[in-house]
Amino acid sequence: MPIIDCAAVTKRYANGNLALDAVDLAIDKGEIFALLGPNGAGKTTLIGAICGTVSMTSGSVRVAGFDVLRDFRAARSKIGLVPQEIALDIFATVRATASFSRRLFGRPPDPAYVERVLRDLSLWERRDSRIVELSGGMKRRVMIAKALAHEPEVLFLDEPTAGVDVNLRRDMWALVRRLREEGVTVILTTHYIEEAEEMADRVGVIDGGRILLVEDKAALMLKLGKRRLELTLHRPLPALPPSFAGWPITLDDAGWRLTYTFDAAADDTGVPTLLRRLADEGVDFADLETTASSLEDIFVDLVGRSA
Repeated sequence: MPIIDCAAVTKRYANGNLALDAVDLAIDKGEIFALLGPNGAGKTTLIGAICGTVSMTSGSVRVAGFDVLRDFRAARSKIGLVPQEIALDIFATVRATASFSRRLFGRPPDPAYVERVLRDLSLWERRDSRIVELSGGMKRRVMIAKALAHEPEVLFLDEPTAGVDVNLRRDMWALVRRLREEGVTVILTTHYIEEAEEMADRVGVIDGGRILLVEDKAALMLKLGKRRLELTLHRPLPALPPSFAGWPITLDDAGWRLTYTFDAAADDTGVPTLLRRLADEGVDFADLETTASSLEDIFVDLVGRSA
């Protein structure tokens, strides 16, 4: 049974805006799931519906077997949420903030666990500092500590590294990997698609309140990813020869580089034909290189198709 199970989740606001359109989504225990989509796609609204902070117009959500409406307290106790906005008591200390969050969810005191979380986030040396004394990056770390203090089974990270320093990003992803090893399910939304490409087991793409696809990351990149053949020429071309009209080829770097995009899984990639035709046209190249398309390329293509 998935740890998160969304069935036909719909959210329509009073002004008629459809923020979520019958979203079905199942997320397995212990996976890192990246939810990608442009601004206004419905990512944060969907997270709110799962966490019980956004009321659904229709549909249902279960977290660890608990219905978020009928068993709100039980479902919410399974979730740690790090929202985009920093919301902290600025006069509380770092340690008190984490400890209070733990008590808020009915967990017994465990100073050793709280210390471990603070150490994992490089906050232990600032444990007695008040929030108001911290930098923006440190406050973001405290938000994560607060979300983890009650030992949740599911952790939501909503744009967690937007505008934060490189050190925090590195520490956070090390912590995410460790949490997965301990069986915690991590769902993240991010604009840094390279992070999703590096971290995620599966990827979901949402746009216009609809899930466009959910796919294992490796399978997605194999199925939808393209490859590029880049040829560095001996002499620049003023324009593409007419014989290449209609081919997926671009001329870049002031005519010094040809880029050909193709499907590596196709029976006929067109590469041999391309190379023969270049020879027939008298176009010599000094170097060639093939590269796979990134998750960002796939994302942009999918969202463009859905527009």
